[in-house]
Amino acid sequence: MVQNIASNPQSIKPEPSRRFSVAPMMDWTDRHCRYFLRQLSTNALLYTEMVTTGALIHGDNSHRFLRYDEAEHPIALQLGGSTPADLATCARMAQEHGYDEVNLNVGCPSDRVQNNMIGACLMGHPALVADCVKAMRDAVSIPVTIKHRIGINGRDSYAELCDFVGQVEAAGCRSFTVHARIAILEGLSPKENRDIPPLRYDVAAQLKKDFPQLEIILNGGIKTLEECQTHLQTFDGVMLGREAYHNPYVLAQVDSLLFGSQTPVVSRSEALARMRPYIAAHLADGGNMHHITRHMLGLGTGFPGARKFRQMLSVDIHKHPQPLALLDQAGELLEGR
Repeated sequence: MVQNIASNPQSIKPEPSRRFSVAPMMDWTDRHCRYFLRQLSTNALLYTEMVTTGALIHGDNSHRFLRYDEAEHPIALQLGGSTPADLATCARMAQEHGYDEVNLNVGCPSDRVQNNMIGACLMGHPALVADCVKAMRDAVSIPVTIKHRIGINGRDSYAELCDFVGQVEAAGCRSFTVHARIAILEGLSPKENRDIPPLRYDVAAQLKKDFPQLEIILNGGIKTLEECQTHLQTFDGVMLGREAYHNPYVLAQVDSLLFGSQTPVVSRSEALARMRPYIAAHLADGGNMHHITRHMLGLGTGFPGARKFRQMLSVDIHKHPQPLALLDQAGELLEGR
């Protein structure tokens, strides 16, 4: 793998477009997943899984959290933390490693991160979030962005949301990705927090109306590019989460429909074929093919041979003597052969 390291500010990439992005998702958007998604869209902004400041500063192998392939650009590192000095240190690490953006997580509702003052609970502490953003902005020249909910239980009024956004804006943040649900911090699991609190696109739209100078990216419940096109009439960008993972071929038309690219849309089999050299290199380094193909199972979603495709790359792969040959067979299946 090629790790991109920026040795000086001149090597920093231009600010990425956040017109369309794929959300940071724990255990899913690792470097293998991102490399695969990049084969489908050149322009989509890709986010890492959330990485805590403690893992980067005190971890024995922090390098693995920052590793990525040059092809993954544009790419953003999402951080979890609430200590301004630590976040500033990690933001500098992101810039030194060539990331295009660093993002602060103020949306994760899990008990584990709440106990460490990470994620959605920070919406109850807007002044602290503002201090964190300012420390990060003072430390780096790449964009510092934020991803948050429209509120949390006990602090879910629109006035409180505006107070939060206003304080963080005053600290210098210009781009806000808004998950258009509140987070219930007690009694609901992270999965339930993605489904049970109702979507309130109207609240996010009002936020854009009241803060027209800010870049407002909509996240939550978006499943199709047609929906993306509709939302882009109101918002500056859209972010897809689980739909992009479970049905990744939706990204194949992102460049043409949302960015006006004239490049032909890649086919499913072409996307699979583009992964072959990457997978071969991973195997040569002693890696397991499943580390990569587990992220590719949704490529067959909506295709007649989807079930067989998933079986080949999730079950058969563990017992096949020639995994690359099996990958070729999966490609033939996607071609209808």
